[in-house]
Amino acid sequence: MNIKKQLSTGLLSAFLGISLIGGGTYAYFSNSAETTNTFAAGTLDLAVNPTQIIDVNDMKPGDTFIRDFELQNSGSLDIGKVLLTTAYTVTDAKGDNTEDFGEHIEVEFLYNMDKLDEVIYKTTLAQLKNMNPEVLNERVFEPIFNEKGLPTGKVNDLVVKFNFIDNGKDQNQFQGDSLDLTWTFNAHQTDGKQR
Repeated sequence: MNIKKQLSTGLLSAFLGISLIGGGTYAYFSNSAETTNTFAAGTLDLAVNPTQIIDVNDMKPGDTFIRDFELQNSGSLDIGKVLLTTAYTVTDAKGDNTEDFGEHIEVEFLYNMDKLDEVIYKTTLAQLKNMNPEVLNERVFEPIFNEKGLPTGKVNDLVVKFNFIDNGKDQNQFQGDSLDLTWTFNAHQTDGKQR
């Protein structure tokens, strides 16, 4: 046999062997299955009613105002805590203020309408404005919510008493002044859990 024939036969045998080995790797049983999964995030929806807490004219030192409003969880997730931030602006009618009007407005957080004399926490608007919201949550909202938060679909009353402090001194600089207060309630979820 000549060398060309031997080489051709050898190459043909090698090709045949490789094709059998390659073809064998594709011969197997197979099966597949699919799963469908849904991840739907819940919602946090803290509603405050009424949205305007207080609108009072002609205040004088010594005046007090009690207002109550509802905190309602209208979302699908329980609210673990509420952080309240305070912002206000003072309009100085005469331009003669040497003190912050917010230092003369005291805020008392009360338990509910049945126990109006039971103060949870007392401070001034000026102190609230600079306070860490976590501190207010611990001192006001945890006692109101019994440290359980605000479950979905539930309503809780928040009663607040505002006092224009009569400090027994000359407070004429505040005559005609006004203070615009904004409270922002930020709801946070409860801790996540394995489900």
